Amino acid sequence: MKHHHKLTVALCLIWASSILYGEMFAFWVPSLFTCSWPHHHLLKLLPSFFLQSDGVESDVKFTKVAIVTDPQLMDKTSFRLSSKTLALEVAQFYTDVNMRRSFFQSVLPFKPDVVLFLGDYFDGGPFLPEEEWYESLSRFKHVFGMNSQGQAGDVPTFYISGNHDIGYSRVASHKLDVINRYEKAFGSRNRRFVIGSTEFVSIDAQAIDGNPQKELASEVWKFVQNVSSDTKSHPRVLLTHIPLYRPDQTPCGPHRASSVIDQRLWRHFQDQEVMYQNYITAESSKKLLELIKPTLVLSGHDHDQCTLTHKSEAGSVTEHTVGTISWQQGNLYPSFMLLSVPNTVHQNSSDQDSMLHTQLCFLPRQLFIYIWYLSLFVLTLLALLLWPNHGISFLNNAADTISSVMKLSFLSGVTKEKNEVENCEYEMVWDAEGSMHLVKKVLQAPVKRQSDKSQIERGNAVLRSAARKNDIENVMDSNVGVGVSDPLMRSASKSRTKLVIQRVIRTVMMSIVIAAFNVPIYMMLIFKDWA
Repeated sequence: MKHHHKLTVALCLIWASSILYGEMFAFWVPSLFTCSWPHHHLLKLLPSFFLQSDGVESDVKFTKVAIVTDPQLMDKTSFRLSSKTLALEVAQFYTDVNMRRSFFQSVLPFKPDVVLFLGDYFDGGPFLPEEEWYESLSRFKHVFGMNSQGQAGDVPTFYISGNHDIGYSRVASHKLDVINRYEKAFGSRNRRFVIGSTEFVSIDAQAIDGNPQKELASEVWKFVQNVSSDTKSHPRVLLTHIPLYRPDQTPCGPHRASSVIDQRLWRHFQDQEVMYQNYITAESSKKLLELIKPTLVLSGHDHDQCTLTHKSEAGSVTEHTVGTISWQQGNLYPSFMLLSVPNTVHQNSSDQDSMLHTQLCFLPRQLFIYIWYLSLFVLTLLALLLWPNHGISFLNNAADTISSVMKLSFLSGVTKEKNEVENCEYEMVWDAEGSMHLVKKVLQAPVKRQSDKSQIERGNAVLRSAARKNDIENVMDSNVGVGVSDPLMRSASKSRTKLVIQRVIRTVMMSIVIAAFNVPIYMMLIFKDWA
């Protein structure tokens, strides 16, 4: 097999391995190696605490909840492109495929009992016409495998509203049809439900800081008051798309990748409705913690991970802001969260609130995968263009070097012996007993005589005349060479041009072979995950 054929085979295998990892194996990593349900660690640390009556450990004591947020399906508002343009269609397709892989190959392999979405399912939800909004809804259901009941397969699924779904209070108060179509597809904006032994309370965080005299804000606070008036029979988890208030530059823990965003709150000058906000205001946050008394707070909106503790009259409360699942939303490290909810409170447990456990899980870094593809493409072209025809073999080079050294050593030894033989003579000598011996004698260099000097001088005269003749011939030869050099240079230039053309043709042909081998693999993986 020729050397460039071997190179082509090696590059085909490297590309195939890269594609298989980047398009499939990378999404298996969370469930196989880097992440697990948090209660599994408790079973190892406190095995006797989770034993059944028959002494068998079981996952039945926990309900497994997967938490996903901020997919923000791209639409014409994302890049201010008109609908159905090629650039928008390509961007939508690859982003949707990535999130579908993340959900089906990274989240669902954990076999959750419940899935929670924390808002922002669309990018321009409040501003999309009816037809385009339902097209986005159809895409959302396809990406996350929702059935007609809005469940991810046969897994119960719950949703809370986000600002990209219904808008802040200024938009929502003027577009009630947006709220109606959202609730028709995803359910009520303010609701409560029980998972295991824990009650989950979800609120419309976009309206809670709106004008308290208007319907949207008053509706949220009325719901919160009803929750507060009920007897707290279960631990509570507060679900809010917009995080609770945090002072500027509050540390977000080790998993934060981007800089911390400070509070920004913009109100309309006429009706004081909210036009934009990063966090719920300090007053509303304090009031929510005092009335609902949650054990845990889960939020989204920020697109990056953040964990902090709030102080309230009811005690310390941990809030987890979960990062976006989409690699297109400004977070190089997309993520999701696993929550273990106990089905029953252990009778020996003095603090039932401490039984909720979370685990943050990171998804593949899709941008880095694409950067690797681009780097490998450049390296492939350089290798095909610059790879020598005879190939590169370190073993062959080493063998050639050793052979050359041995050959030189042998030749030097032979030359030395030959010189010694030429400069010596042997004399036969008989000893007293009549035996003959050969004795080597070094020859003496002959002494130059005066008579030889004249011969040398005469010889020099002859040599000088001969040298003069040779000089004349050399000058003539050099003059002739001036005329011959042009064709030689043209021939060398043609040879270099021919070599470059051959290399380019070889590169194109080998690239076609590599593409013919790997493009079908790539397309098969893409459409396998999309179909």
